[in-house]
Amino acid sequence: MPREYSRLQRVADALRRELAQYIQLEMRDPRVGMVMVNEVEVSRDLAYARVFVTVMGAESEEEASDALQVLNDAAGFLRSQLARDSTMRTTPRLKFVYDSSVLRGQQLSSLIDEAVATDKARPDESGEDD
Repeated sequence: MPREYSRLQRVADALRRELAQYIQLEMRDPRVGMVMVNEVEVSRDLAYARVFVTVMGAESEEEASDALQVLNDAAGFLRSQLARDSTMRTTPRLKFVYDSSVLRGQQLSSLIDEAVATDKARPDESGEDD
């Protein structure tokens, strides 16, 4: 019977929290801008981690490519910071990937708001005779 909250999930959550802090406080490159760490996927052997990030103000992966390049170039620095502050035996190699889920969620939310506003603007079509 699998556990509800596995070791991989705990490691991924810890990496997500730590990386968000390091990117915000330790990164000095202005090309990074405002970055949000959404999710971290860790391999079963804890050797690799894919870090899904959203760059605020970027509407597509092409617009976020500069920030992703800087983050991937700084992956060694961030990994060394993680290794210094954690008690893990090995620190996973980091690969930063653009995550469009936040942008897609905003688009879907605006579509829903638009549909609700359209429904409220229509006259009552329930067919009731008063």
